[in-house]
Amino acid sequence: MTTDLATLTTAASRWDGMAKEFHKQEFAYKRDVYGISMGQTWTGLSADAANKRFAVTLKEFQNAQVEAEAVASLLRDAHTQFTDLRKKLESARADAVEAGMAVSDNGVVSYDTAKLSDGERTALHHDPDYQQSVRTAVASWQARIDQLVKDVGDADTGVEIALKAVVIDSDINDGTLTGFNGQAQGDIEKYEAAAAARDTRTKTDGWVADGETEASGPGVGTSATGPDTGTGKLGEAEAHADLGRASAEGSLTNGPMKLAGEAEAYAGAKGSAAGGITNEGIKGEAGAFAGAEATASGRADAGPVGVYARAETKAGAEAGVNAGAGLEGLQAGAEAFAGAKAGAAGGADIGGIGAGATVEGWAGIGAEAEATLGKGTDGKWHIGATTGVALGLGGEVGFEVTVDPGKIADTASDAADAVGDAAGAVGDAVGSLF
Repeated sequence: MTTDLATLTTAASRWDGMAKEFHKQEFAYKRDVYGISMGQTWTGLSADAANKRFAVTLKEFQNAQVEAEAVASLLRDAHTQFTDLRKKLESARADAVEAGMAVSDNGVVSYDTAKLSDGERTALHHDPDYQQSVRTAVASWQARIDQLVKDVGDADTGVEIALKAVVIDSDINDGTLTGFNGQAQGDIEKYEAAAAARDTRTKTDGWVADGETEASGPGVGTSATGPDTGTGKLGEAEAHADLGRASAEGSLTNGPMKLAGEAEAYAGAKGSAAGGITNEGIKGEAGAFAGAEATASGRADAGPVGVYARAETKAGAEAGVNAGAGLEGLQAGAEAFAGAKAGAAGGADIGGIGAGATVEGWAGIGAEAEATLGKGTDGKWHIGATTGVALGLGGEVGFEVTVDPGKIADTASDAADAVGDAAGAVGDAVGSLF
């Protein structure tokens, strides 16, 4: 009730000003940078390549204007909605007061007895019908006030949905992963309708959907930590030069049935090294990769029974070595490869114990070997080995066994419950005979 709503229109004017500044930059970029690749003084493959990159940036300046103008429109739309709803709330409160009610700053309605005559006070204390009419009137005015407050809250949620959605780059073909939104809209209700449609699609016939996506790039960076005498970590260093990275994951759940999947793609170069000696063991690893890779995996579960599959493809050069020994297992491996890979894996598990196989086809030159016996980041124990070699054409094969202690415990508990239920049913049947 006390918020200065004029700040919304002030902010909208600033966003309009931002759009005008982007227009100036678009004009300058088109003339001084993009235009260079359009003339006759620079021709050939390099000019064509530059022109495509310059065109992406030019489009971003245009998309930035669209997004800024859309945000300005959303802020003005929010101002209109909030102003109208607040006037309705103020009017309802005034009507309630005129009808003999008192409305607190927190929106609580009560019967205003300060203006009652002595006779009215006596009637209020001794007349049940009068008391009931007062309770009915208070409840009615409270419901009206509450609904108007809820309407303001709903409008606020709608504004939040729109402001979060308007800045998402919805064009996957504009040359950027997380650029400006050239399809931004300045209507809050359109974004609310889109969100409602998504919610409807995620809950059909008992199936509930959940998921998220993430994208980034281009970007470069480095990091280094250690040594840390407290944890025994000797040190860790990492560097990357990313052209782009994107990932997505989602699931469909319906009672004991669940379908889940995830995918990730990366292009760029990265390298890392780490080592440590702690009370949990000794571990060291180093690796480097340059190229592009993509992975996808899926899983289906029905109670204690599940099946899984995953696929991976990679093109570039990589090298790595790792070794570790600790309370949660042993691991050792080494690899060096240049070329292209494509592989798949599949398997099944029952009650928390699973088995599967892996296979890869290689085109290039390299070798790899790895053995694992230990607990993974997913909480499962993994036993497996892979080996591969290629000189021109080749590949890799391997096996994997997983043990999920948590799922084993759940399965055992369910089995015990089932045995108990069965025993109880037999007991009831025997008892009924007598």
